[in-house]
Amino acid sequence: MSNSSILCEQEMQSEGIDAPTWSEKPIRVCMVVYSFYEGDTRVMQYATALQKAGAAVDVVALRREGLPESDVLNGVHVHRIQYRKINENGLLSYASRILSFLLRAALFLRKKHREHAYDLVHVHNVPDFLVFSALPLKMKRVPVILDIHDLLPEFYASKFKVSQSSLAFRVLLLAERLSAAVANHVIIANHIWHERFVKRSGTGKKSSVVRNYPDLDIFANTRMTESSTASPASRNLVFTYPGSLNWHQGVDIAIKAFGLIADQLPEAEFHIYGEGSAKNSLIELTKTLGLDQRVFFHPFLPAREIAGVMAATDLAIEPKRSKSEFGNEALSTKILEFMALGVPVVASKTRIHAYYYDDSLVRYYEDDDENKLADQILDLVQNPKSGAKLVQNSLRYVEHNNWESRKSDYLKLVYDLTSASREKQRSRAEIPRTQR
Repeated sequence: MSNSSILCEQEMQSEGIDAPTWSEKPIRVCMVVYSFYEGDTRVMQYATALQKAGAAVDVVALRREGLPESDVLNGVHVHRIQYRKINENGLLSYASRILSFLLRAALFLRKKHREHAYDLVHVHNVPDFLVFSALPLKMKRVPVILDIHDLLPEFYASKFKVSQSSLAFRVLLLAERLSAAVANHVIIANHIWHERFVKRSGTGKKSSVVRNYPDLDIFANTRMTESSTASPASRNLVFTYPGSLNWHQGVDIAIKAFGLIADQLPEAEFHIYGEGSAKNSLIELTKTLGLDQRVFFHPFLPAREIAGVMAATDLAIEPKRSKSEFGNEALSTKILEFMALGVPVVASKTRIHAYYYDDSLVRYYEDDDENKLADQILDLVQNPKSGAKLVQNSLRYVEHNNWESRKSDYLKLVYDLTSASREKQRSRAEIPRTQR
């Protein structure tokens, strides 16, 4: 067996997986994602785990200003095939950019597959139908994974205020079913969505759940002090929200809550990191409330830089809207990352948050009520022992719920899919052409 073969015996045993018998040729995997790779922790974890296990990994992704079209990050080859500025103001502009990316991704996959055949393609939503970029390779018996980060119909209904009884929503449901049919296996980001997705698409036997786990290589269980590149300049009392700035995220609720207690906490600052369609309205809200000297907006930062910001935080705020169906079921990645950094979290008691975290891990507020959020923030600031207890419990939870302890499930899935595919190809090659 080649030293470069993916998941060598020692690697597999360390992951708690029975050692396989790989062929002498290491596998090649391509990830396809309509996002910025350097800021998408979930995709980075998959790609890095495969690369460390011996696979050759390409990633097809978006490009933001200032970054090259091609790059190598931690051994992963990143191809940024389309520039994106997050300024879509409607469904049509959003869809046209996605369709352009889908076509470019399909052409990329076809070209690269001719140069060095891929053994597996792992496509990430949103959107689900991006999986069709891998269809030409699927027809050549290359296995395809579809990774559902967000349920597409609910996501668009929330983002563009589309009714679930509308034609657009029903079309997205159809796209979801067709996309699932293309994939050899479907990964869903949480258990509530998995149950719904399986009922809608009938993928029970070929689906599984992979939550967003913190990577302890990035989000180490150590509270850093200052980050020379990203931390707030002052060391006042710092509250932080890092993430996308869309309506369902409820950041306006957090700003209003901060305004209610700003006078009682004159040393406090609220730092918001991220981009999204709601950003301009959030900035206007801050000015209207007279908080523009206390609430600060920062651009998107790559994962390792935002980890420094998060570690320098005194209190994390996760205000997803529980009264939004999508917000109520979209699991926050940042909660677990803050837990791993030893930072206490105040969060909206959404259905999905309560599914995974009890009151010993997160301080909850309910009903999307800024007054209740303000009360919980104030109580944690005034009672630091309560926050310390949350941190103590959270660090214990993260010991068993992190990417390092869970990635073997994903590596085993890749092994099973690629081994089965290679065996079929080997069997087919042994059959004389006249008998095929």
